[in-house]
Amino acid sequence: MTKLTVILLFASLLVSCSTGEKSEEIKMLEKKMAQYVPTVINYDESLLDENQKLAVKKLYEASKIIDEIFLDQVYSRNYQIRDSLSIVDEEKSKLEMEFFKINFGPFDRLNEDKAFIGNYVKPAGANFYPEDLTKEEFEDFLEKNPDKEKEFTSEFTVIRRLNGNLTAIPYSEYYKDKLTEAAGLLREAAAYADNTSLKKYLKTRAAAFETNDYFESDLAWMDLKDHSIEFIIGPYEVYEDGLFNYKASFESFLTIVDPESTEKLKIFANYLTDLENNLPIPDEHKNYQRGSESPIIVVQEIFTAGDTKAGVQTLAFNLPNDERVREAKGSKKVMIKNMHEAKFEKLLKPIGNIVVDGSQSGYITFDAFFNHTLMHEMSHGIGPGFIKVNGRDTEVKKELKETYSVIEECKADVLGMFNNLYMIDKGVYPLTFENQMWVTFLAGVFRSIRFGISGAHGAGNAIIYNYFLENGAYEFNEDTHKLTVNFRSIYSVLKRLASELLIIQAKGDYEAAKRLMNNYAVESSSMKILTNKLSGLPIDIKPIFEIEIN
Repeated sequence: MTKLTVILLFASLLVSCSTGEKSEEIKMLEKKMAQYVPTVINYDESLLDENQKLAVKKLYEASKIIDEIFLDQVYSRNYQIRDSLSIVDEEKSKLEMEFFKINFGPFDRLNEDKAFIGNYVKPAGANFYPEDLTKEEFEDFLEKNPDKEKEFTSEFTVIRRLNGNLTAIPYSEYYKDKLTEAAGLLREAAAYADNTSLKKYLKTRAAAFETNDYFESDLAWMDLKDHSIEFIIGPYEVYEDGLFNYKASFESFLTIVDPESTEKLKIFANYLTDLENNLPIPDEHKNYQRGSESPIIVVQEIFTAGDTKAGVQTLAFNLPNDERVREAKGSKKVMIKNMHEAKFEKLLKPIGNIVVDGSQSGYITFDAFFNHTLMHEMSHGIGPGFIKVNGRDTEVKKELKETYSVIEECKADVLGMFNNLYMIDKGVYPLTFENQMWVTFLAGVFRSIRFGISGAHGAGNAIIYNYFLENGAYEFNEDTHKLTVNFRSIYSVLKRLASELLIIQAKGDYEAAKRLMNNYAVESSSMKILTNKLSGLPIDIKPIFEIEIN
């Protein structure tokens, strides 16, 4: 099957009712499908030798298992719903199945997780907790059973009721069959890996699936050297757990290193300590305990699975999230070049032409888009991590609970700009880059908030937009319905918001985080006007991976 054939088959789902009258349900589904533009994701297979190609095949098969695990993590009825859709041979069910695959469930991720199939309601805690569990019950249980706090708040356990009692079950036990299969495939891939560090990572990650201890394999991933295959698999992000942001979802990134682009970015890894020093908060809150390693790698995506593939596609990632690993070795920033190229051409440029005034739209550039993502990921690796609250040792994510993901993503975007200015000051970027940075980010705000401001990235960008608009850094023309950046005032506003976000994290101030979100993570009037103007554009891409075509 050719790439063109796959695109045509996908597109045919949107136009298959061109003859005859369509039902309202089918029209609605076609409109939802049109939010994702089909895009082939190519990679340069010539960068791999024959053994590496065999390893990639095994890693792809392991990643497909991650899709199955994540599907279960999202909603307890997902397998049942998928089975029911697969046996009905009619147009509506086929459209529902395609949209189900995009969203990993019957809930529209671009519409506040509202069901597009049936009357299902997504639990706040997804399928990590009993559906009827409330935050109050969970917190009350921990108050009465403090000895169980570690296992109950662990990223790697699910909570279930057994014989009427709440119980924490390790992922290694709960997903045992699928993780055992995935571990076997990782070991098979390791047999083809000539690179010693990759072989070690695959073997230790396979063992982690069986022991539920990911620390050693995260260290091994940080130690990958001179490798062509950049691969990570396991439970990482906590966005899906809307109850507490405690539980990690499974995901996989199968990529290959883009050697030329990676070489160009090595200079940035030397600035991590300087960026921490430059944060606009008192020194007592700065985090000098994290490791100094900060490898930056540019990759070409081959395949993704699980959490990262659900709905909106990921541009880059900064892992591991384990503060112990970050303290020992820092974190790795992985930039996905072919995904950036796809989104810039199909999404960001068209958005910028609609929302940004013509006097500034010329400042929207691919380099500014790519470099902000780079600094966004670097910024995840600086700032408060382990903190003290009332003399108690804890972590930012534990204290901020369900607000953590929004505040962290907002912080990374704000510091992305703040740190890019630092790079201009150091001569890494030319002075002409500053205006490109400001305006390209403004266009990018609307790329993100179109994903929905109920999600971490969209909410974080809504905070920035409304805060900047309120304080004069952005200006909205009521007559033209266009935006401009106020280049004179934007830096001071940016610095103030950066300081506010960092102090919330440093103090673990849950109430302050909620206030900031309540005030600014909202759909303001100008935001609504502009997002309505964008309604004819796709919101994101639907990746068609080359590895699944050939």
